[in-house]
Amino acid sequence: MIEVLIDFFGSGGIPSMTWQQLLMLIVSCVLLYLAIGKKFEPLLLVPIAFGMLMTNLPLSGVMDEGGLLNYFYYGIKLGIFPPLIFLGVGAMTDFGPLIANPKSLFLGAAAQFGIFFTFIGAIMLGFTGQEASSIAIIGGADGPTAIFLTSQLAPHLLGPIAVAAYSYMALVPIIQPPIMKALTSKKERMIKMEQLRNVSKLEKILFPILVTIVVSLLLPSATPLVGMLMFGNLLKESGVTDRLSKTAQNELINIVTILLGISVGATAQAEQFLQWGTIQIIVLGVLAFAVGTAGGVLLGKLMNKLMGGNAINPLIGSAGVSAVPMAARVSQVVGQKENPSNFLLMHAMGPNVAGVIGSAVA
Repeated sequence: MIEVLIDFFGSGGIPSMTWQQLLMLIVSCVLLYLAIGKKFEPLLLVPIAFGMLMTNLPLSGVMDEGGLLNYFYYGIKLGIFPPLIFLGVGAMTDFGPLIANPKSLFLGAAAQFGIFFTFIGAIMLGFTGQEASSIAIIGGADGPTAIFLTSQLAPHLLGPIAVAAYSYMALVPIIQPPIMKALTSKKERMIKMEQLRNVSKLEKILFPILVTIVVSLLLPSATPLVGMLMFGNLLKESGVTDRLSKTAQNELINIVTILLGISVGATAQAEQFLQWGTIQIIVLGVLAFAVGTAGGVLLGKLMNKLMGGNAINPLIGSAGVSAVPMAARVSQVVGQKENPSNFLLMHAMGPNVAGVIGSAVA
């Protein structure tokens, strides 16, 4: 009987566990706590953290050839999941604020400065051009874009980049407010903006069609992401494809989120994840996010001064990063703390959706 028990435990995973795997199990449990206990982007962090948990259990084989999560990973490797996520995002997004205030496009563009700044920093640290591009895209605060680009350019970095991108997206309410307050005065944060004009149905239908044509002609490589984003929005705005729009907003995006999240988490295997390069990626990622936030706010300040000093609340510039709609909500919360009668949410949605387009194009 004792020999049977010894053989049983000896063939299990406990004797095979390394300290690196144990550390990764702890990291995955911390992410699960943040997602469940603190509600930090739970729809994304729960699948990612659980995929990380499964792949680092000794002898699980979930990411080996023929393993369950290895099959799921083909959706990332072949570039299928991220465009489908963009389809769902497009179906849930109202581009009306951007159409009503085209100037907000510049705020979304300014927030992408963090991408280019971090690209240079990554090159200086010795990363290749393809690796630096994948790391820099974290600054766009767009998980699907980061995954799509990394899977094409630097798949060996997918684990740390995906974890960093989604972690910083979840921490938007913590990272952004101190930067926003440091770069603006109380008077600027109290600025009330005029109500946006009503956008016609024709404008909302033409917008996704024209954006797809223009962006794809200028940057053909952006077509998969931008095209699916705009297709999803067209399903929503056309008024004749309600069933398809609702499917894209609910069942489809939920299924893809589960498969994408758990397979992304499964790429964070201890032997690849616990390296000096991972720490550099995490530091560069938060730098990219901070610089992007600052870029949007600073351009907002400049535009406000050029327009007379009381036209644009610079806080909405921080929403230029692509964390929809969380970044726009942060602009609203910070602005309303200074002025309870201030309602910046719809104004901030303009730069926010511009940031989605900008990150896909960048």
